[in-house]
Amino acid sequence: MKKLLMLFMGIALVAVFTACSSDGGEEGTQENASNDDGEKSISILTPYLSSVTTKQMVDEIEVKAKDNGWKVNVIDTKGDAGGLASRMEDVILAKTDAIVIVSTDPNQVAAQIKQADDAGIPVFGSDSGYIEGMTMNATSDNEEMSKMMTEYLFEQLDGKGKLIVLTHRPHPGVLKRTETLDALLEEYPDIEVLTEQEVEVPGPIESARQQMENLLLANKDDDAITAVWAGWDEPAIGAAQAIEADGRDGIIVTGIDGNSQAVEMIKDGSPIKATVEQNFIGMSEIVIEQMEKVFNGEEVDGTELYAPATLITAE
Repeated sequence: MKKLLMLFMGIALVAVFTACSSDGGEEGTQENASNDDGEKSISILTPYLSSVTTKQMVDEIEVKAKDNGWKVNVIDTKGDAGGLASRMEDVILAKTDAIVIVSTDPNQVAAQIKQADDAGIPVFGSDSGYIEGMTMNATSDNEEMSKMMTEYLFEQLDGKGKLIVLTHRPHPGVLKRTETLDALLEEYPDIEVLTEQEVEVPGPIESARQQMENLLLANKDDDAITAVWAGWDEPAIGAAQAIEADGRDGIIVTGIDGNSQAVEMIKDGSPIKATVEQNFIGMSEIVIEQMEKVFNGEEVDGTELYAPATLITAE
């Protein structure tokens, strides 16, 4: 009987020690919470980490945050907006000190932004939109960038031509650029939009290349397509690849972002003739600067802050 009692006690002790050493949750959740010594933790969430420019922002924010001694948890939902909402709820429950949504339409996680606001957790955007409940968003002036690039394209066309539009309206920045294009087209009645194509994300280069291949097959005459307006550089790259493979000369392609591959293609004389370089590093720095203010109990400089952009051409 005594041996049996000792055996039960041993099992109970093992169970207690096992429970004490357990992580107690989903990977990445426990590291979100602040330490008792006051160390801050931030959670960076995006559905588009596969995008070169999105990854550039995420990496820069992560580096700057770690330089400040903050813990960082990066979450990529690979194009899944529903998954983004769910993971955002996870980090809120884990009591992260701040959330950064990158290249994300905040309306898709509006309920979670309210939940974070109610919990006293600031939500920052980097190249995202701004809605009530967020602290601020750092981005480029998408309307101005679109105007800069579109007016350059229309000048190259001498105000007339047949246009393919490659866009992705769920992204708030691309939506604003496309709406600016829509408004400018009203001033150019001799520019005809043949079609607007919704580019798939993730995989925008391949998606745009396949779409452009089909459009080239359907419009075989040399003057059937005169230009491609792309809402950002990756579909511009895909479209240019299809045009080059088809041997079609004279089709002008433009994009926005300043993607290094697109810039190199401009220099090499590809169909891509211009891009507008966004200052993604600048956006990331703005987010970190404003987060420092919040952590220090100060007010942010504004709810929508812009990093300057530059038109890049072969000239």
